[in-house]
Amino acid sequence: MNDIVVRGIRADEWDAVRALRLEALKDPAAPIAFLETHEDAAGRPDSFWQERASGAGEDTGGVRQFVAETAGGEWVGSVTVLVEEAGSIDWAGSPVERRQGHVVGVYVRPEWRGGGVTRELFEAAVEWAGSRGLERVRLLVHERNLRAQGAYRKAGFVPSGVTVSLDESGENEMEFVLALRELSDR
Repeated sequence: MNDIVVRGIRADEWDAVRALRLEALKDPAAPIAFLETHEDAAGRPDSFWQERASGAGEDTGGVRQFVAETAGGEWVGSVTVLVEEAGSIDWAGSPVERRQGHVVGVYVRPEWRGGGVTRELFEAAVEWAGSRGLERVRLLVHERNLRAQGAYRKAGFVPSGVTVSLDESGENEMEFVLALRELSDR
């Protein structure tokens, strides 16, 4: 992992954000890992990607995207954290009970999987969430996406017991409770 740096994206990197997202949406696991298709994403105008990178590239808002980058500048993975405010309604129509982070868009290039990139991305995401005073970070993972579930467990996420139904399948919620991390760091 010494040759990888995890950092927040910059607003002017919208073209790289688009390229990595389109690559992720071609992954064989994409149909169960993402709510968007490659065709839909590829059809979006540059302005969409510019706005997306601008919002996730500032360290002041309710969203932050992190990338794992090689010394040569190649992006090999990404994760995004969305802040969900207590009292709001999430994307699935469920009430948000506490101020929390929601991890989305997790992707690591196949040749970099299994070497700790996912863990490094999650460490940056959880640290950012903690610096915002969030109580926990959650993510949803398809019940059949066992590879992703294993990677998330290695990064410290545990099943919360919540399942979100999508069509004929389910997404299992996993969480990283920030208060537990603070206790384990003592």
